[in-house]
Amino acid sequence: MNASVIIFYIISALILGAGILAVTTRKIFRAAIFLLLSLVGIAALYFWMEVEFIAAVQIIIYVGGIVVLIIFSIFLTQKSGDEMPKPLRNRSVFSALSVLFGFAFTYNLIRTNRFAESSPGTFQVKVSDIGTQMLSTKEHGYVLPFEVVSILLLAAMIGCIVIAMKSKPAEAITES
Repeated sequence: MNASVIIFYIISALILGAGILAVTTRKIFRAAIFLLLSLVGIAALYFWMEVEFIAAVQIIIYVGGIVVLIIFSIFLTQKSGDEMPKPLRNRSVFSALSVLFGFAFTYNLIRTNRFAESSPGTFQVKVSDIGTQMLSTKEHGYVLPFEVVSILLLAAMIGCIVIAMKSKPAEAITES
């Protein structure tokens, strides 16, 4: 086992560990921080694969934009420090069965398929080619998903504003 494989396993453990902690923690702010760590781990995986532009986009868009937006919306709600309720027992059993099925399915795919070893080569893609492809309206262009993502971000910002503008409950006003 060489250093590259060890680095891959460390990055993968960071992504999986942070992802599991993000969905299992009962504090909503901690869940957002674990999501942040998971997304940083994905950016590290892109850096490890020598796709620096995509790693930078991962950090700028997801870590710098989406997670910060989520954290601000958590801070703007009235109960940002409260614990989330415990999940119901049947949901926990269903979650455990889903994870077990996922591991069995993945193991079956790995066992039945032959993975040929490929020569290690770096990607030879220029940033200008990526930009041209992103804004192309031709067959393999990504202008429509690009616009859908911008509408999704706009909807998320409007949702944060609506959550922040909700009035405080009547009992909180009378106590102060």
